[in-house]
Amino acid sequence: MKQNYIPNTWKDLETHYIKALDSDWYRLLLKLENLLSVETMKFYEKKGISAIHLPVTTGSISSPMGRGSDSTPVKINLEGVQTYLADSMQFLLEYGCRLTEKGVYYIMPSFRGEKADERHLCQFYHSEAEIKGNLKDVMNLIEQYIKYLSKQVVKKLGTEIGAMIGDISHIEKIANYKGHFPTLTFDQAEKELKKHHPNDIEKFIEYNDGWRNITHKGEQEIMKYHDGIVWIKNYDILTVPFYQKFDQRIKGTTKNADLLMGIGETVGCGERHDNYEEIIESLKIHNVSEDEYKWYI
Repeated sequence: MKQNYIPNTWKDLETHYIKALDSDWYRLLLKLENLLSVETMKFYEKKGISAIHLPVTTGSISSPMGRGSDSTPVKINLEGVQTYLADSMQFLLEYGCRLTEKGVYYIMPSFRGEKADERHLCQFYHSEAEIKGNLKDVMNLIEQYIKYLSKQVVKKLGTEIGAMIGDISHIEKIANYKGHFPTLTFDQAEKELKKHHPNDIEKFIEYNDGWRNITHKGEQEIMKYHDGIVWIKNYDILTVPFYQKFDQRIKGTTKNADLLMGIGETVGCGERHDNYEEIIESLKIHNVSEDEYKWYI
């Protein structure tokens, strides 16, 4: 991998916009973003999943101030109305599922009330879909999507990206991956980590009052055991937001899954509650008010 291939012209805002115009890095970045957008549309079109465009504001954020949320909402005043910049439009995607046969998708901006770091951005473009099916169905769709995008990147921009960064084996690996990615329950992942780190497990698993979560170090470590890519499913109920469906087979967990690759958690997915009683119970467990979700309930 080549070193210092990223120009980082943004560090000097006085000259950034001029220097970026002469940068091969930014030209390639534009090509890559275009490819991901175009190929996403082609992928979902073949699946019969429809594109849907929505406002960037919402009254029903998917990461409310409650248990299981991993960011805070970005609140704004728009023409005298208190509202939020969308952290996700999944609730309206779910609504859109009722108007289509197979589901809906978009690529839209997301806004999160958190500081940017090596793993998180407070503004980013979000490729998101809601489909009719179960957890296995959506995990399969995600694997197909990632493999498809990787193949198109290698095929259409592989030479240019390779010349820029020196190595695209990480993309080729996904493009050529055979079969399904390995899958662990959270309990199994915890067991693996305890086996390798019996004396300092707290570095890898975060233990809270009634729920557990895997740390960034834990994600990196568990990926080592599975050649760099692995699903973890069935997180504790209080680890994830209120909309994830309870799994009756593994008490205290939900029917959700995170795909770990590269920097760690890259994709998240899960089944949704599908009855009134369950969603009310979950809102109470997560200490989230029903007020802003009445239409959804």
